Amino acid sequence: MAKANDQANLTGPEKAAVLMLTLGEEQCSKLFALMHEEEIKEISRAMAQLGNVRADQVERLCTDFTESLGGKGNIIGSFDSTERLLQKTLPRERVAQIMEEIRGPAGRTMWDKIGNVNEAVLANYLKNEYPQTVAVVLSKVKPDHAARVLAVLPDSFAMEVVMRMLRMESVQKDVLDGVERTLRSEFMSNLARSTRRDSHEMMAEIFNNLDRVAETRFIAALEERSRESAERIKGLMFTFDDLQRLSAAAVQVLLRAIEKDKLPLALKGASEKVRDLFFANLSERAGKMLREEIEQLGPVKLRDVDEAQASIVLLAKDMAAQGQIEIGEGKDEELVY
Repeated sequence: MAKANDQANLTGPEKAAVLMLTLGEEQCSKLFALMHEEEIKEISRAMAQLGNVRADQVERLCTDFTESLGGKGNIIGSFDSTERLLQKTLPRERVAQIMEEIRGPAGRTMWDKIGNVNEAVLANYLKNEYPQTVAVVLSKVKPDHAARVLAVLPDSFAMEVVMRMLRMESVQKDVLDGVERTLRSEFMSNLARSTRRDSHEMMAEIFNNLDRVAETRFIAALEERSRESAERIKGLMFTFDDLQRLSAAAVQVLLRAIEKDKLPLALKGASEKVRDLFFANLSERAGKMLREEIEQLGPVKLRDVDEAQASIVLLAKDMAAQGQIEIGEGKDEELVY
């Protein structure tokens, strides 16, 4: 063995590595599928460094393992026992994160989860509830989130909720438990189903982050296997050429946010239509300076152009998500600054 000749000197990950190698590839792969990425790395590292393990050592380790299982009799699994076991092998922060995930409502309250729901989605659900119920919900989430939800609710309904909140005293536990159960069974479960990501959308985002050569290669390969999926993904992808869908006002907002060294490089490999879009939204002096910068670049690597274009596309998508610009069909809309 590379590190130890005695089974007693093996670390936990090394013992796990020996046992998993003993089980064989098929069972080992099933166990890996149940592990966290860091656990897989730790055990894989131990496997790679084991070296030669004698048959008698493997046998003793397996015997000790089965005896330890058999000698315990009845076992009790609980959050506390699980947490103690995790703390022996993982950092405290990681243990806290795992326990928060597996405890569910017992460890992270329903109100914490509601506090992470988009205000428009939450308001759309709450507007169909009794004002008193909405008052209870908003009194349990953080004030800033409650404010955003109130602002989205219809004015008359929102004022009813405000009045209920002003008159509300302490909420009885059974009432609070009932509201929690309703939120969990109706709202959160429906939200989980409705927000399940479409696989084509996910792949479109991944393809958006490929360089141009890799993107072309994957799209071509996918077209051979499933033209329908390839066409659907291409329709969902947002590329540098799709910036043509921005209105003039949106392009001007975007221009102010782009890093100065990115635009000349991105436009170096852009189509004439996209170039014209940007130049049309610059002053004559700024446009002339930009053309000179592009010419001065000389030959550039395609990879560098792709990276510059990708960074601008990502910036545009982030700004759209924050409501700073709209990605539409290129129609001008009146904006207020």
